[in-house]
Amino acid sequence: MLPTSSSRKELERPFGMPDRQGDSTRDAPASADVLLIIDMINTFDFPDADKLFPAILQAAERIARLKQRAAAARIPVIYLNDNFGKWRHDFGALVAQCIAGPCRGRPIAQLLRPNDQDYFVLKPKHSGFYATPLELLLRSLHVQRLIMTGVAGDNCVLFTAADGYMREFTLCVPEDCVVSIDAEGNRDALRQMRANLQADVGPSEDIHFLALS
Repeated sequence: MLPTSSSRKELERPFGMPDRQGDSTRDAPASADVLLIIDMINTFDFPDADKLFPAILQAAERIARLKQRAAAARIPVIYLNDNFGKWRHDFGALVAQCIAGPCRGRPIAQLLRPNDQDYFVLKPKHSGFYATPLELLLRSLHVQRLIMTGVAGDNCVLFTAADGYMREFTLCVPEDCVVSIDAEGNRDALRQMRANLQADVGPSEDIHFLALS
């Protein structure tokens, strides 16, 4: 089911901010870049999730450093997160569950805890563009390049990258900030994104943020 106009407003405003008149992306600085953090707020209780550790924790540490650099450059951050089939779930509840509860994803959620300046979009399927307001949000922020991080590189990151490429966004998928259950599958996905989607897959430390204002 497609989001209603009211749910689009909820999804597009910064995490934790109250719903009030004038609270919109028109008040945010325009940016050529955006940092996407895909499915990292997660209990990681699915089968074979243990295979992601410690690689996922190492990636989370790099993403956290990249997010700090993005904040210093006034680059917007969007948490692009699965709703895990829970249609009554919201992102705030998921963050609280991962941070407060005893789950495998707790240290990752603590590292990457969103703040009031961040945005979030809940997705029902693999691609962050499918049945979500993501493209509307990106256009309102005048985004040109998607810097994509998270899990899984051979699944949700890959599908979102393909949809972003078809919408003519430039792609950057830092190889040290993307993890899959199968390491070889992750490498194959990065090779595919580089070859077919023209993605920059160099390390996160080489990223230079581009701001429009």
